[in-house]
Amino acid sequence: MKKLFLLLIVTIFFICDIASNSTQAAKKTTKKSAISAAQIKEMSETVDYLTTKIYAGSLFSPEDNSKLIQIKIKLDNQMLIASDASLAPLYYKAGNLYKAREYKSEAIDCYQTILENFGDTALAPKALKELNSLGVKVNLPQTPTVTE
Repeated sequence: MKKLFLLLIVTIFFICDIASNSTQAAKKTTKKSAISAAQIKEMSETVDYLTTKIYAGSLFSPEDNSKLIQIKIKLDNQMLIASDASLAPLYYKAGNLYKAREYKSEAIDCYQTILENFGDTALAPKALKELNSLGVKVNLPQTPTVTE
């Protein structure tokens, strides 16, 4: 009987420990995935720096390429969790960088993300214009007209 009781307590302890660890892991994952305001500011500064290099006619270093890729990955990961209107300017600027570097599909992806998720922002018409300049025809949903 003592062995059974001891086995039951060990099993309960083990289950509680697993549940606690999975809850802590979920919290860590959420914290890692969410982009903070400081991270948004840092990404914006990096994108502005890379844009300056484009305007100056400078070449991107492998480190610069890596920075741009990491920013796009962070933005896309955040969009999997929740959209945030503060990401729209970063998507637009990243799209412009990709377009200037002639990475058409990545640029299209950035601009389409703006239209699909931030269609009510001031960047949506600009993204639409950029998509059209890249040869992408976008069919916007028609708003129904009311007739009396």
